[in-house]
Amino acid sequence: MSSTPVIDVERLNVKYGDFHAVRDLSFQVRRGELYALLGTNGAGKTSALETVEGHRPATSGTVRVFGESPRDRRAVRPRMGIMLQESGFSPDLTVRESVRLIGGLTQRVDTVERVLGVVGLTGKAGTKVAQLSGGEKRRLDFATALWGAPELVFLDEPTTGLDIGSRDALWDAVDRLREDGSTVVLTTHYLEEAQQRADRIGLMHQGSLRREGTVAELTRTLPSVIRFALPPDAPAPPLATTREPDGRLLAETFDLPNDLYTLLAWTRHHGLEPQGLEAGPTRLDDVFRSLSSS
Repeated sequence: MSSTPVIDVERLNVKYGDFHAVRDLSFQVRRGELYALLGTNGAGKTSALETVEGHRPATSGTVRVFGESPRDRRAVRPRMGIMLQESGFSPDLTVRESVRLIGGLTQRVDTVERVLGVVGLTGKAGTKVAQLSGGEKRRLDFATALWGAPELVFLDEPTTGLDIGSRDALWDAVDRLREDGSTVVLTTHYLEEAQQRADRIGLMHQGSLRREGTVAELTRTLPSVIRFALPPDAPAPPLATTREPDGRLLAETFDLPNDLYTLLAWTRHHGLEPQGLEAGPTRLDDVFRSLSSS
């Protein structure tokens, strides 16, 4: 990957009157990576991304996309594909007409047939938008975003309303874009998608970037967990534990392998079998949940 960032945001602030939606936000997106910007409700990520996409002016701070201001549409927009949560296609246009219309505005070169084949809408080319299902409309949104294989693609809740097959097909198409060198910025409420696919993740809360890093870096900020149940007459376990509502014991640890070995050796020594044993690293949703309580 090039060391020059595709997106460079420095101390971005966005205000709506007295409401401070984005506060001193700074982050970079490297060429060729998939960066997920996630946030709690009202975190400010939509305002931040609308500024990066060039739809909204910054109150203060600096935003650069390909080294240019995103407000310079001639310099930036032809290199960028955007999949919004709702694109608002005319219900009276057909799928073919919609893709041709939006694609023609990008100044990139492509064909309707290729794009519809990628998103699995070839058989719907002559269907009016009003007659599409919700999932088919999302695939149409995606089709217009990937027209001409843009260098930078924004995916805003891309899999909402899609069945599992359509989700897999969308991510296969994203993988092909990335193989061709495209950079992807993702927002999603499906945290497992970000955990599985993002190279790096930025977590926003109350307008600020609270944490950033790879999944491994983020999950290491919280302890791993061991959950288990013991008979009522069992002696106290060798780990510090708390009791959960379901009666199981919870041990938190930053040394999961050794503490799990200690627990299992102890139960074997005492002739006990831990019931409902679960052990594993912190998940991204645990890190996300910790933001809401901070």
